[in-house]
Amino acid sequence: MKYSIRDISLAESGQQNIDWVSKWMKVVNRLAEKFNAEGTFQGKRIALCIHLEAKTAYLAQTIRRLGADVWITSSNPLSTKDEVCAALAKEDIHVFAKHGASEKEYWSYIDAITSAQPHAVVDDGGDICNYLHEHPDYAVNIAGICEETTTGVNRARRMAAKGLLKYPSLGINDALSKYLFDNRYGTGQSTWTAIAHLTNMTISGKTVVVAGYGWCGRGVANIASGMGADVIITEIDPWKALEARMDGCRVMPMLDAARQGDIFITTTGEENILRPEHFMVMKDGAFLANAGHFNYEIDVPGLKKIAGDPVKVRNEIEEYRIDSNRSIYLLAQGGIINIAGGLGHPVEILDLSFGLQLASLNYVLSHPELKPGYYPVPREIDELVVRERLMADGIFIDE
Repeated sequence: MKYSIRDISLAESGQQNIDWVSKWMKVVNRLAEKFNAEGTFQGKRIALCIHLEAKTAYLAQTIRRLGADVWITSSNPLSTKDEVCAALAKEDIHVFAKHGASEKEYWSYIDAITSAQPHAVVDDGGDICNYLHEHPDYAVNIAGICEETTTGVNRARRMAAKGLLKYPSLGINDALSKYLFDNRYGTGQSTWTAIAHLTNMTISGKTVVVAGYGWCGRGVANIASGMGADVIITEIDPWKALEARMDGCRVMPMLDAARQGDIFITTTGEENILRPEHFMVMKDGAFLANAGHFNYEIDVPGLKKIAGDPVKVRNEIEEYRIDSNRSIYLLAQGGIINIAGGLGHPVEILDLSFGLQLASLNYVLSHPELKPGYYPVPREIDELVVRERLMADGIFIDE
């Protein structure tokens, strides 16, 4: 068994966190019983590149119990929990990750799990998919890639449209049981849980600027509104902009919103949404947070050019002095706020998403005839996950 982690002595506290979430992951547990009987995972190598915390660790341990050889790294070094990595290493899982890993280390970890020549992959952002295309000798066994996020799905679709996608790729993020719950309720609640914890400040009465009104942006905006905030949405999509307005939000360009906001949250998946021209007009005491997958939505290098190096004023809060009268505060270094600065999605929400991942892995392993290309999650799998959750909660509906 191979691993590269920060400290194996942290394993006990990591396993305690994993044990806590295991009770509430009802869909994953029910599906594991079903797939164990089928034996689909037995003897397979599964690679996972995903935010590495307690809930994802439980998914990895579940796949291991189904008979697979599991290789895992983190899709974002800032979201990695070292104690969880240690617990996985103790459970005969090949784990390569540590909190705050350098870019060089990050790619060495990607190489470590893909060089195992996995039979199936869980990807979160598309880096594994791209890396397998650059190293096709690592992909000789690939039955399919299961992509978790909006960012990764967009990357896979672009590759497919250009005829460059060499492997079957299932767009987990496009499944109803993913984006209706994970993106909206999961991102919405966990983003505000992290911000409230880090700042110890109220949300009510604040002006909150949310960049993007996709499902993640809707979740963040809806909870902010429910907590008493004045919500402003910025968008480039006219349909989403109109939807935001009809949902009761104010809508305007970012440069106008920058002058009014107390808290800014990016949710677009695109680069440099908050830029120097916005920083220059923000009010004293504005907070910046990113809820997108990658840490490039806030132009942190541009912020440093204006303000110089920051001063750490609180755990995961850095102060940037714009001028003698104004400071703005960056949360979690611009990394994904709900995990880099918090505990991630609520466990019941990720139970749905990881149930979908488990069922999708089972699907690609069971269908070796799949041709290269982008695929939506089959409707029967999408529905299976939601029905399992309803049954686990004792809820019945009309046929």
